[in-house]
Amino acid sequence: MLSNHKSFLGEKPSRNLSNKTWAVFLWIFSFCAGMLFTNRMWIVPEGSDIVSLIQKNWGGNSIEQSYKSKYDITDIRSNTTRDVSEIYHSIKKLHKKIVNLKAKIDNFTTRNQSPLKDSSLELASNLNTKRKYFIVIGINTGFSSRKRRESIRATWMPQGEKRKRLEEEIGIVTRFIIGHSAREGNILDNSIEEEEKLYGDFMRLNHTEAYLDLSAKTKIYFATAVKTWDADFYVKVDDDVHVNIGALAKTLLSHVNKARVYIGCMKSDPVLTEKEEKHREPEYWKFGDMENKYFRHAGGQIYGISKELATYISKNQDVLHKYANEDVSLGTWMIGLDVEHVDDRSLCCGTPVCEWKNLIGHTCVATIDWACSGICDSEDRIYDVHKRCSEHEDDLWKAIV
Repeated sequence: MLSNHKSFLGEKPSRNLSNKTWAVFLWIFSFCAGMLFTNRMWIVPEGSDIVSLIQKNWGGNSIEQSYKSKYDITDIRSNTTRDVSEIYHSIKKLHKKIVNLKAKIDNFTTRNQSPLKDSSLELASNLNTKRKYFIVIGINTGFSSRKRRESIRATWMPQGEKRKRLEEEIGIVTRFIIGHSAREGNILDNSIEEEEKLYGDFMRLNHTEAYLDLSAKTKIYFATAVKTWDADFYVKVDDDVHVNIGALAKTLLSHVNKARVYIGCMKSDPVLTEKEEKHREPEYWKFGDMENKYFRHAGGQIYGISKELATYISKNQDVLHKYANEDVSLGTWMIGLDVEHVDDRSLCCGTPVCEWKNLIGHTCVATIDWACSGICDSEDRIYDVHKRCSEHEDDLWKAIV
C-alpha cells in the first residue's frame, strides 16, 4: 500500500506538466493560424490592381475613354444656356417659397404673440429672405427732363400693373434715378415728389444734381442700387436711349454664371485737353502723352455690371477717383480688377441698323438716334424709334423662360 501510494504521488506532477505543455502549444498554434487568416483576408491591393479592376468594370477601356463615351461633352455645352435658365427659375421658385413661408411664420407669431418653439420653423424664420432680382435698370434723368421721362413711359418702360408684374415675375426693376437740387425742398424737388406720387418709378439718390458731376452720380447709383435690390446685374441707361428689356434680359442671361462682367459698347476716345472742349479731361496727363486715347471702356449711353462689381463700388466709393466723364470713371474703376469686358454692339444700334436687324429677327438691346442724341428733342424722336425698333411685347414676358 505504501509503495502504491508513493508511485501515485510521484506520477501526478508529471501529468500536470504534460497538460500545461499541450495548452501552450495549442495557444501558439491558434495565434499563428489567426495571423495567417488575418493577413489573407486584409491584403491591400496594389494601385495597378485597382486600375485593372476599374477598367474591367468599364468594359476594358480607360477611365477617360469610358467617361467620354458615356457623357457627350458637346451636348453638355450646347445645353448650357438652357440649363442656366432652368437653374435660375428653380432658384427663383425656391426663394419665393421661402419668402412665403417667412410671411406665414411672421403672421403666425404676430397672432399668437409668443415665440415659436418648433426648431424647424425657427430655422426658416432666420433665413435671409431678401428678394432676389435679375436686373436693376437705372435711367439717368434730370429735373428738366420731364418730357423725356414721359416718352419712355409711353414706349419701352412698362407702367402700372405691368411694371409690378415685371418685377415680381421676371425680377426686372426699372427706375428713373435722380438726386436733389442744391437747395433741397425747392420747386425742383417738389415737382419730382409730385411725379413720384403719380407714377412711383423714381429712385432718389443722396446726390446734388449737376451735369459736371455725373461721375459721382454714377458711383452713388450703383452703391445705392446694390444695397436696395439684390440683383444679378445693374444697368445704367440715359433717358434719350430706347431699350428693349426682353433683349437685354436674354443678353445678360448668357453671362449670369460669371462673377465679374462689364458689358457695353466698348470704345477708346481721344483724351481731350483743350479748355474749350465740352468733355475736356483736366487730368489728361495721367493718361500718357498728348493726343493719347483712353483705354477701352463702355460708352456712357448704356452699360451694365454684375453684382460683385456693383458691390465693389459700394464698398470703395470713398476712394474711387472721379474723372471728367462718367463712362471713363467707371472704366478706370474696372481696369485694375479681374473683369471680363464684353463688347456687345447690340447695345448701341443706330436707328437704321435696329430696323434692319428687326427684319431678320435679331432685335437690338438698345437703340440710339445718333442724328438726334443730345442736340434735338429726343423725347419726340423716341416714339419713332420705338415704332421702328421695338421688340414684340411677348418677347419681354418670355425673356428668361
